[in-house]
Amino acid sequence: MTDITKVDWIAKAETLSINAKALIDGKFVDAVSGKTFASTSPIDGRHLADVAHCGTHDVDLAVAAGRRAFADGRWAHQSPSDRKLVLRRLATLIRENRDELALLETLDMGKPIADSTSIDVRAVANCFDWYGEAIDKIYDEVAPTARNTLALVTKEPLGVVAAVVPWNFPMLMASWKVAPALAMGNSVVLKPAEQSSLSAIRLAELALEAGVPAGVFNVVTGDGPEVGQALGLHMDVDGLFFTGSTQVGKYFMEYSAKSNLKRLGLELGGKSPNIILSSYHATKHAAETSAHSAFFNQGEMCTCPSRLIVERSVHEEVVETLIEVAKSYQPNNPLLPETTMGAIVDERHTNRVMEFVDYAKEDGARVATGGIRVRQDSGGCYIEPTIYDNATNSMRIAQEEIFGPMLTVIPVDSVDEAIEAANDSCYGLASAVWTDDLTTAHKVSSSIRAGLVYVNCYDCDDMTTPFGGFKQSGIGRDKSLHALDKYVELKTTWMNVGGAR
Repeated sequence: MTDITKVDWIAKAETLSINAKALIDGKFVDAVSGKTFASTSPIDGRHLADVAHCGTHDVDLAVAAGRRAFADGRWAHQSPSDRKLVLRRLATLIRENRDELALLETLDMGKPIADSTSIDVRAVANCFDWYGEAIDKIYDEVAPTARNTLALVTKEPLGVVAAVVPWNFPMLMASWKVAPALAMGNSVVLKPAEQSSLSAIRLAELALEAGVPAGVFNVVTGDGPEVGQALGLHMDVDGLFFTGSTQVGKYFMEYSAKSNLKRLGLELGGKSPNIILSSYHATKHAAETSAHSAFFNQGEMCTCPSRLIVERSVHEEVVETLIEVAKSYQPNNPLLPETTMGAIVDERHTNRVMEFVDYAKEDGARVATGGIRVRQDSGGCYIEPTIYDNATNSMRIAQEEIFGPMLTVIPVDSVDEAIEAANDSCYGLASAVWTDDLTTAHKVSSSIRAGLVYVNCYDCDDMTTPFGGFKQSGIGRDKSLHALDKYVELKTTWMNVGGAR
């Protein structure tokens, strides 16, 4: 595999071939209406492609293709070992096409090419590998019934499932849903975010090459209000699995109720509390890790530790360290291997993120560093890493998900006050506490209402652990064997084996 520092990514981008069509029933097609929408790079405003602008009719075709494929068993009836070979072959193809996939990801949504190659593509391949390997390790059950009966509890695929995924980790969020859904024998209709459709299309192309049968994996591109809603309301979609904002997650709950009560999996927003206590001896290390985690991926992460709750006695040292680390995250061209912070996904989102600078000032927080747009002459969307200091937990910058490179520091006077602030949120996705005291670590981690709690670390990650949140951060879990439960129905079959009664 090539050394990314030795690749001229700017030149490579100029010769990149881009497929921007929808994939329905094994064929790449234009939208039925013939409409397209422009994919524009946030790096410099360049036009990347005209993407198929699908609508309700295209969704109907994709769902019908998925249903036919499911009904005839071309995928669902394959043995687990055969499905395993296909998914692991797909993982190999993803690795072999790393540079192309990473380049599509970076051009489309603005993340640094170093992250796209070493983190995103690697994690996507590992996800398909992991679920492929897991398929033939999943057993059904025999219930402990009387001798004259046999009760089988079997896991059967849902059928046709829709996956609606966001733009911040386009391929990775898709793989977290597509891989377990395919592993269990379902047909899939993937709807990527309109801001980042290109890598999803290429991923589906590689799936066909790997041996996923036509109709089993479909991609419909378009906007959320039309394509997402059509999938949510579709009477022949058995399950819909979404990662994105809490508000849109609520829409999908409405769509499920208004249609066929389709199963939902919702991985939604977050405003993750990150508590640094004076009982942690390496204050600087905690602050450095917190800053790196907050500014990674331009802060466009649902688990972003954007609410930094700091015990007052170490507050000054923490803020000084944050400001120092922020200097190493100055935005630059994402196609340069040395870049640590890239572009915000598009102009609309950039403007929304910048609104929070005004909110912070109006509420009385101090802008310790950043808070400005930069590199505007590039034609792209760039915001300096921003730190708000002396905030309170009631401010908008502490309560609302900004989804940008902005970190809010909230001083507190005690552990109990830190816990209270941490839980004072409608979200409950991720959280963290930094302390050397085992009793305090246990107290805080067990008190915080969140699906993920990091102790003396942040953003630890592995496919073996579930990912998801409490409260308005969602329903259900991605990753790990637990994710497979979302994509199956449990069937109980009773057999009389004792003869006539």
